[in-house]
Amino acid sequence: MTLLLVSTAATLSSQSWREKEVCLQTRDFSNWRIEKKDLGEQPIFTTRAHVFQIDPSTKKNWVPASKQAVTVSYFYDSTRNSYRIISVDGAKVIINSTITPNMTFTKTSQKFGQWADSRANTVFGLGFPSEQQLTKFAEKFQEVKEAAKLARDRSQEKIETSSNHSQESGRETPSSTRASSVNGTDDEKASHGGPAETHLKSENDKLKIALAQSSSNVKKWETELQTLRESNARLTTALQESAASIEHWKKQFSACKEENDQLRSKIEELEEQCNEINKEKERNAQLSRRLQELETELQDKELELEELRKQGEIIPQLMSECESVSQQLQDAENKNKDLEEKVRTLRTEVEESKHRQTNLKTELKNFLDVLDGKIDELHDFRQGLSKLGVDN
Repeated sequence: MTLLLVSTAATLSSQSWREKEVCLQTRDFSNWRIEKKDLGEQPIFTTRAHVFQIDPSTKKNWVPASKQAVTVSYFYDSTRNSYRIISVDGAKVIINSTITPNMTFTKTSQKFGQWADSRANTVFGLGFPSEQQLTKFAEKFQEVKEAAKLARDRSQEKIETSSNHSQESGRETPSSTRASSVNGTDDEKASHGGPAETHLKSENDKLKIALAQSSSNVKKWETELQTLRESNARLTTALQESAASIEHWKKQFSACKEENDQLRSKIEELEEQCNEINKEKERNAQLSRRLQELETELQDKELELEELRKQGEIIPQLMSECESVSQQLQDAENKNKDLEEKVRTLRTEVEESKHRQTNLKTELKNFLDVLDGKIDELHDFRQGLSKLGVDN
C-alpha cells in the first residue's frame, strides 16, 4: 500500500510538472504563476539585462527578445530540487531555461554573456549594463550549476535506494496480499490506471524523441558556439588593432596640428615682411621719380649751355672778351660734371641704402640753389653780352 501511494503521488507530481511545462510553452503566464507557488519555486538571484536569442535560420546573428532591459532571475524549486533561469517581459515568457550540470555560461565580451539550452533548442544571450553585473551573474550560474550537479547525484542515490527497497518489499508476499486486498485486484488497478499509463508512455516516447533531437542539436550548438568564440576572438583582435590605430592617428593629428601652428606663425611673419617690402618699394618709386625730374632739368640746362657755345663760335671778335666767360663756363661745366657725378652717386646710394635719403634731399636742394645761382649768373652774363653786341 505504501509503495502504491508513493507511485500515485509521483505520477500526480509528474503530471502537474508536465502541465506546468505545457503552460510555459503556450505562454499562459497567469497559470504558471499559480503553479509556481504551488510547487514552492522561489527566486534566489535577480538582475536586469537585455535578452537575446540566436537566430534559428542563420544560427549566427542575435535577435533581441526584449525591447528594453528586463528582469532575469534564478529560481529554485524545492519540490523538484532544480534550478531555472526565468525572464518575463509583460505577459510573455522569454527565458525558461532549466540549468543542468552540462551547461556552460560564456563571457563573449565585457558586458555580454551566453549559454546554450539543448532542451529549448536555442542559445540565450544577455547584455548587462556593467561588467560587474555580468561577473555576478556568471558566478551565480557556476554556483547553481554545481548545486544542480549535487542535486542530480543525490537524486540518483535516492532512486537506487528506493529501487533496492522496492525489490526487498516485493519479496514479502503477505504484505503484498494485504495491499491487494485493500486497494483492489490487479485487474481493477489496470482498469483504473490504464489511460494514465498510456499517457505516460506517450509522454515518455515524446521525451525520448526530444532527447534524441536535443543530443544532435547539442553537437550543432557546440559547433556554433566554437564558431562564435572564434568570431568573437577575431572581433576582439580587430577592436584592439583599431584602438591602436586610433592612438596612432591621434598622435599624428597632434603633430600635424603643431606643425600647422608653426606654419601659421611663419606665414604671419612673412606677411609682415612683405608689407615692409611694399612700403620700401613705394619709397624707392618716389625717389626714382624725383631723380627723373632732376635729370630732365639737367638736360635742359645742357641744351642751354650748348646754345651758348654756338653763340660764342658765331662771334670771333668777342673771343678775347669771352675768355673769362669761357673760363667761367668751363668751371660751370666742371661743376656740372661734378654735379652729374654726385647725382649718379646719389642714385647708387639710394639703391643701396634707404638711410641716406634725408642727406640726399639736402644735397640736391643745395645743388639746385647753386645751379639756380649759376643760371642767374649766366642769364646776367648773357644780358651783358647782348648789351655789348648792341653797343658794337
